[in-house]
Amino acid sequence: MMVDHEGRPVRTGRATVNGTSLHYRTAGSGPTVVLLHGVPKTGYHWRHLLPELTPRHTVVVPDLRGLGDSARPADGYDSATMSDDIAELMAGLGHTSYAVVGEDWGAVIGYQLAARHRSAVTALVFAEALFPGFGFEDHTALTPENVHGGMHLWHLGFYFQPDVPEMLIAGHERELITYMIKNERSRPDSATPDAIEEYVRCYSLPGGIRAMLAVYRAMLTDAEQNRRAARKKLDIPVLALGGAAFIGERVESQVRHVADDVTAHVFDAGHDLAEEAPDEMAGVVLPFLAGAAQRRA
Repeated sequence: MMVDHEGRPVRTGRATVNGTSLHYRTAGSGPTVVLLHGVPKTGYHWRHLLPELTPRHTVVVPDLRGLGDSARPADGYDSATMSDDIAELMAGLGHTSYAVVGEDWGAVIGYQLAARHRSAVTALVFAEALFPGFGFEDHTALTPENVHGGMHLWHLGFYFQPDVPEMLIAGHERELITYMIKNERSRPDSATPDAIEEYVRCYSLPGGIRAMLAVYRAMLTDAEQNRRAARKKLDIPVLALGGAAFIGERVESQVRHVADDVTAHVFDAGHDLAEEAPDEMAGVVLPFLAGAAQRRA
């Protein structure tokens, strides 16, 4: 269960948007922030950060298309389409203006949301993501630098092969998710049993692994979309967040390709900042959101 700063359970709902159905959670009051999770996670990833935000913000936490308890349509897993899902969700909930906090694939989708819906998005936090079109592909190469630096993303090529990953992962969702979650963290104990259970539950549902793989298989399309969108840089404040043990400073260097007003912070953590270092993350994100709001006033 996810709760706000007063220990109250968050509100949950489902919304029909952009040809699919999204499950979402919401809590708090004040300027709106939407939190977008990555893979192989769900909106539950934000359970520690959400109560840090709800005293000052209305927080919306969707499960992305195909993931968590959202519907699993056959297609639409490119980041532009998934960003349109979120734009429709937010409009349907009555939020015409909001900041976006995204991590991993949620950060890539968050960028597309900011690029495609510029009048709605006021600020972007881009956390621990490699950016298709701006460096992601480099880390799929079998090179000594990637291997010894812990950044050889071997699973990209595996996931791109049709049918075989589904065959091999079926029945082993727990082993795969536990390995991926713990291996990418400098604080593996932060992958608590309740989180592992929730992620395994969702990705073991019918179509769960198919949808996860579809997100990766859209990466070449994402790269084209990102390069096209980057022809016009974002004109909103962007906060680039990295974990020193994983993507780290590379987050900032990627984001500078698509935005001019960029600040950055690197944490003593791995890939999953909101679970490994939620208090530290809140200590950086909250002042950034407040500063972005003051600049708009």
